[in-house]
Amino acid sequence: TKVDMTDVFCLSTTELYAGKDMNFSKNECDRLEDILSRLKRYEPLQYILGKVDFCGLPFEVAPGVLIPRSETAELIDWIISDYTDKAGVRILDVGTGSGCIPIVLGKKLKQSKNNFMGRVRKKHWILLGGINFYNQVDITLAQVDIFDTALPDIHVDVLVSNPPYITEKERSGMERNVLDWEPELALFVPDSDPLLFYRRIAEVGCDILVSGGTLYYEINRAYGKETVQLLEGMGYQSVELRKDMFGNDRMIKAFRP
Repeated sequence: TKVDMTDVFCLSTTELYAGKDMNFSKNECDRLEDILSRLKRYEPLQYILGKVDFCGLPFEVAPGVLIPRSETAELIDWIISDYTDKAGVRILDVGTGSGCIPIVLGKKLKQSKNNFMGRVRKKHWILLGGINFYNQVDITLAQVDIFDTALPDIHVDVLVSNPPYITEKERSGMERNVLDWEPELALFVPDSDPLLFYRRIAEVGCDILVSGGTLYYEINRAYGKETVQLLEGMGYQSVELRKDMFGNDRMIKAFRP
């Protein structure tokens, strides 16, 4: 992991080239030593610094919250490109985690009304905050079990989710900085039912998406075709599978008739 000295110690590139990093105070040296020792234990730099830049916005992150990924930024860009000229878009993010998806959408789609549901915890979707003061986005929150039959009576134009999608059998190929530190409940699904959350969220979408409303998913690259077939079988139309920057099946868009 590369430590960005301009970010950690608020040094400009010019100051670095001038060798200012060679004249650290004792506190600064101690800070750097602490960062390096934690990196050796595979702790993600984002957790060490307590923040991450995502889609040009600052987010606070700590153990227990999934670190936003570049693939999720691509999903957000897709939604923005589809809705940038539409006013009053009602958006619901299911399983929001750090809140990165709806907060960015709320910031960049200024006419949108964003409703938030929190991150996964044992099949429950837990409330995660009120107003995101860091990015000045006013948000509406609901604490809901997505598997409960008595869900809120709401209607939205966009339903988006990046739910847990890594199967247990994929653990062996993952890096320690993810396995040892990031929340398992935001990552893994049973091998026996890898589309667990996609199926349930799509069922909810049949009720809360308006006619012509759009469902967006970030998905496991290994189950692109299966997820498309799932949605088509549930009556969704114009289901589109899109690859990420690395050439992997990663995003799906579908319309509720």
